[in-house]
Amino acid sequence: MTTPRTGQAPPHLDRAAFGQRFRLRYYDPAYRAEDAAIARLEAIAWEAYDEGRKAPVTEKAGAGFADPDYDMSVEWMDTHRRLEAAQARWKEPATRSRVLLINGSARNDGTCPGEISKTWRFNQMARKVVEDAGMEADLLDLSLVTSEYGRTIHPCKGCVSTAMPLCHWPCSCYPNHSLDQADDWMAEIYERWVSAHGIVIMAPTYWNQSPSPLKLMIDRLVCADGGNPDPSSTHGKKAQEAKDIEQKGWDFPKHVAGRAYGVVVHGDVSGIESHRRNLTDWLDWMGLVPAGHWSQIDRYIGYYAPYYDSHETLDRDTPMQDEVSNVARAVVQAVRQLRAGELRQPDHAIRPPRPK
Repeated sequence: MTTPRTGQAPPHLDRAAFGQRFRLRYYDPAYRAEDAAIARLEAIAWEAYDEGRKAPVTEKAGAGFADPDYDMSVEWMDTHRRLEAAQARWKEPATRSRVLLINGSARNDGTCPGEISKTWRFNQMARKVVEDAGMEADLLDLSLVTSEYGRTIHPCKGCVSTAMPLCHWPCSCYPNHSLDQADDWMAEIYERWVSAHGIVIMAPTYWNQSPSPLKLMIDRLVCADGGNPDPSSTHGKKAQEAKDIEQKGWDFPKHVAGRAYGVVVHGDVSGIESHRRNLTDWLDWMGLVPAGHWSQIDRYIGYYAPYYDSHETLDRDTPMQDEVSNVARAVVQAVRQLRAGELRQPDHAIRPPRPK
């Protein structure tokens, strides 16, 4: 038997340290008139933290789960039901084709940069192509995590490395009310991925890699590739139970396989090739279907040129604008062919000798 190794986690915060951190969010002097009310809220928050009330509202898992009597988070159950309904709609031939356009840039004109991103412009070009084709364009703007109140993607905790069955589909790490991690956007994002027949990811290159909001989403999608759809089987986050399940054999289900995809990566100096490959390798691994050579591009906008007039540089680069539109056109065609049964991933039926 393989047992969990422990000893890394820091000690529980004491009451004083907890209070200091809690009150940081009320730094604005305008809150001083409500210090008594804030103190009462702090006491409630301390109890939730001290008692570990991660999921304060639960319901019985019910039929179809390994342990029907297990107390499941009401929020997780709601997301679970939404994903099941979304998957059923996705399979229905009468459902209108839907393409998820992902703006992977962290910047927009509603916060510090004061100007829209070039990635946003690319998404608008792709949106027109998708809508002109009679499909629904769902634009997921990840820059909202930097500019919208309460819009958060919490980081992946790496449960999968303890054992794959400990990584639940959808993720059950959040919300965690005891740690004030209630505002997690991923529940909605999972549903939008499942609902999509095609995915187009567009992203600038930050230091040779994906921008932080995009990377957060990517990491949290690990549960879509092999994740356990039944948290009652591990009674929440019981590491030993998850290890025992995987030791007996795990089939690593691919929950978003079969969607077509395209990728647009851009940059100004370096890193676009490796960034684009990181994204396409990841999407291939999850079982998505590439929409062809012209659905995956990496381009420089004004190589080593100034930043201040980069939008004007893009204005002049009409061939790249056409290439971005072609990525969307390729994905539209792939969606049509996939839904008509004319296109299938050639290796979809091959069972890997080392699944993971």
